[in-house]
This record gives sequence, C-alpha cells and structure tokens, in this order.
Amino acid sequence: MNYLVSLLKEIYSKRRLILDLAKSDFKKRFVGSYFGIAWMFLQPMATILVYFFVFQMGFKSVPPVPGYPYVLWLIPGIVPWFYFSEILILGTGCLQEYNYLVKKVVFRVEILPVIKMLSCFMVHGIFTLIMILVFFFYGEFPKATWIQILYYSFASSMISLAIAYFTSAIQVFFKDMAQIIGICLQFGMWMVPIMWAPEMFKNTPTWLPFVLKLNPFYYIVAGYRDSMLTGNWLIERPILGIYFWSVTIVLMLIGLKTFKKLRPHFSDVL
Repeated sequence: MNYLVSLLKEIYSKRRLILDLAKSDFKKRFVGSYFGIAWMFLQPMATILVYFFVFQMGFKSVPPVPGYPYVLWLIPGIVPWFYFSEILILGTGCLQEYNYLVKKVVFRVEILPVIKMLSCFMVHGIFTLIMILVFFFYGEFPKATWIQILYYSFASSMISLAIAYFTSAIQVFFKDMAQIIGICLQFGMWMVPIMWAPEMFKNTPTWLPFVLKLNPFYYIVAGYRDSMLTGNWLIERPILGIYFWSVTIVLMLIGLKTFKKLRPHFSDVL
C-alpha cells in the first residue's frame, strides 16, 4: 500500500511531465503517415460498420433496449472496449518502446503505463464525441446521465492500467505476452458481451447473465449504455459497482507488486 501511495505522489508531482509525454506519445503515432490521425479511427469505424451490417442488416437483430436502433445500442458498448484494448496493447509494450528511459536510474518507470493510458484517453475522448454526434444524428437529445461517461471512462482507465502494469512487466521477460493479450482481447469482446446480449435470443440459459457479470468489464459496458440509452444512474447498480472496484483494486495491487518485484531487472534485459 505504501508503494501505491508513493506512486500516486510521484504522479502528482510530475503531472506536467507526464502530460507532456502523453501528448508527445499521441503525436508520435502519426509521424510519417500520409493520413495521420485518420488511421486511428478508420479501422474502429470500419469494425463498427461491419458489425452493424452483419447484426442489423443481416441477422435483423433487435437490441435489448426497445425503441432504439441496433447501432445506438452497439456504439456505447464498443467505444469503451476500443479504449480498454488500446491501453492493454500499447501499455504491454511500453517498457520496450521506452527502454532508453527504463535504463535511466533517475526515471521512475512506473509512470510509463500511465503515459500510455493518457495518450489512449485522448483518442477515447474523440471517440466519445463521435458517439455523441451519432446520437444527435439519430435525433437523441442529451440526457443528464451522459455526464456519467466521465466516471465510467475513469473506471475503464483504472482496470486497464491495473492489467497493463502486470502485462508490461511480464512482457520484458516473456515476449509472447503481447500476442497472448491480442488473442484474449479477441475472445473478450464476445464475452462481455458487446455485439450481443442474452435478451436477444430465445431459450437463453438462466445462468448465462450471471456468468457474464463476473467479467468486471461488463460493468463498464452496461454503464455506458445506462448513461447513453436508458438514462439509469450508476447508483442503480450498487452490487455490480462494488464488485467491479473490488476486482480492480485487487488487480492493481497484483500488477504493482509484480512490477515492483521485476523492476530491478528491467534494464538488464532491455
């Protein structure tokens, strides 16, 4: 716990440096690219369109929320997943990417996953604005609950960062971790669920909704949809919220403990 407190103090004291490095990391992704930042959105938007045509146009799927088109049910679920996935993918390789900083004795390498998280948050902010514009396009007026997106974005940041601390530390010694994360994310998208829900199918086993809620990211997806679609407040899911933060805190402690234990050997391997 003392380690976590000292890390929070370090992040606060170097908040300007961390923010500048996050901005630099964000800009660095588009150096030498003709289309620049557009590439960051083309693939996710293409993914949304594919699922839209497959489920809405092909399978004629009816979302669990009555009165809304499938695309408005899909986007609030898939936008936080893009954010979560990007943090894990980029955060896992951050120590290798910034190996020149890891080898500096005076630099506290624990802030590197935070830098990646903030860089990804900038992209997530743009996606959130696109999501809101899509809702406006479909004639949806703002709800007071839309403000909760800030809370659920923070929650998504914390669980992503917790896992990234663990995976980034392991990646230094086990290079296959990045590939494992990619495979897990492909399966995870269908286990949350994002493109589907038990209510969309007949004869769904009664135990399935309970099993799905064991995935802590279910809380994030449900929260985004509560905020954007149904207008439910986060206090209406108290048990799920307590479960989510309990799991997140445990994951954060495990991730930081692993990171701390392996940190002395980072510079030797990198």
